[in-house]
Amino acid sequence: MAIPVINAIINFSTGPGFAQAMILDQGILGTNVLADAASVIVDVSDVIDRISTVRGRNITADQFQTGTLSLRIVDQSGNFNPENPLSPYAGLLSPMRKITITATYDTVTYPIFAGYITSYQYVIPSNTMDTIGYTTITAVDAFRLANLANITTVTGATAGDLTGTRINQILDQISWPATMRDIDAGLTTCQADPGTSRTSLGAMQTVETTEYGALYVSASGSFVFQDRQVTSASVAATPTVFADDGSGIDYYDAKWNLSDILVYNQANITATGLAMQTATNAASIAQYFAHTYIASGLLMQDTATALNYAQAYVASRAQTAIRCDQLTLDLYTANYDLGIKAALGLDFFDPVTIQTSQPGNTSISKTEQIFGVAMDITPGTWRVNFTTMEPVIDSFILNSTISGILDTSVLSY
Repeated sequence: MAIPVINAIINFSTGPGFAQAMILDQGILGTNVLADAASVIVDVSDVIDRISTVRGRNITADQFQTGTLSLRIVDQSGNFNPENPLSPYAGLLSPMRKITITATYDTVTYPIFAGYITSYQYVIPSNTMDTIGYTTITAVDAFRLANLANITTVTGATAGDLTGTRINQILDQISWPATMRDIDAGLTTCQADPGTSRTSLGAMQTVETTEYGALYVSASGSFVFQDRQVTSASVAATPTVFADDGSGIDYYDAKWNLSDILVYNQANITATGLAMQTATNAASIAQYFAHTYIASGLLMQDTATALNYAQAYVASRAQTAIRCDQLTLDLYTANYDLGIKAALGLDFFDPVTIQTSQPGNTSISKTEQIFGVAMDITPGTWRVNFTTMEPVIDSFILNSTISGILDTSVLSY
C-alpha cells in the first residue's frame, strides 16, 4: 500500500522567508533570497517520531486562528542538545527558526505546514537502558508573528482604500515579504486608519471583518486575504464527495451535530464614528430566543455598508440544521488513492459533500466547506481531520443584501 512520504525541513536562517538564502554569484535569482550568508537547511524527515498540525477557523470566534505544529524527533546522537559542541547544529538551535512540513505522493508535493519554531523540549526516558532522547519541536505560523508586532499609524492608509489595499499596507508596515502574500483587492472601502496602538494581526482582522472576508495563513506560509465574493462563491465549485456506501470516497469517521451554536438572529454592527446598525430575524428569535452577534470598531465608510453586513450575517445564520462538524480520513486505508489525494489537496473553503448511512435505511447528506485541517502522523498511522461547516455567507444572500432586495424577516436558512 502506497502512502505519502513526509518531508520535514528546518531552516536555521533568520527572517520570515522560507526560501534558501543566496549570496551574490551563488544562487538562483527569482528562487533564492538575498542574504549575507547561505542558510543552514536540514532535512530531519528520517528521524521523526510524530507530527501533529492544526490549522483553521475557530467556529465560535468566527475567525481563523494561529496554526500550530508539534514535531517529535528521535535524537540518538544528541544533535539537538544546544550545549553539545559536536552537534552539526551547534550555535544554530534557537527559537524563531523556520520549519516546513510537506508530503509527496504520486510525484506531487503538497504543503502541510510552514511556520516558526517557538520551543525545543527535551526528554530522556528513564525506563530505558540506552541513551535515546526525544526532542519535541513546537512551531506556529505567521499569525503569531503578526500578533507580536504592535503598530500605531499605517503608512498611506487613507480614506477610500479597498480592504485588500489596507491589508497590504499593514503587512508593509511590519515588512512582510511581498512574495509571501495572496491578497484579494476587496470590495469594501475603508475609513482612514485610526492610528491606535494595536497588534498588526488585530488591525488586519478588523479589516477582514469589515470586508466580511477571510484572513489566514496558507499551508506554505503566506498571508491570504479573500474578499466576501470569493468566500461565498467557492461553495458553488464541484464538491469532493465522501460517502460510506461506496458512492464517494470512503472515510474513517464523520461527526454530525444539530445545535444552536451557530445561530445568530440579531446583529449589531458599528463602524468607527458611525451609528450602530442592527438587523434582526423575529421568526428565529421566537424559535431559538435571541442570539446576538456584535462587531464594533469596524472601518466601512458608511452606515449602508454596515447595515448590509448586519443583514447578511443574520440572514446566513438565522436558522440551523444538522451539519457535519468533522470529517476524519485514515490514509492507511487500503486502496485509498483518491482519499490520500483529497486529504493532502483539500484546503480552506473547498466544498465537500458528506454522506452517512443511518438506521432504518435512511442517510444524512450535506454539502459544506472545509474550515480547518489537522493531521496526526506517526510511522504507522496518518489521520486527517477536516473541520467542516456550511458557508459563512451564502452567495445569494450576499448579492441580495448588496442590491438591497433581501427581506431578512422571511428568509429561511
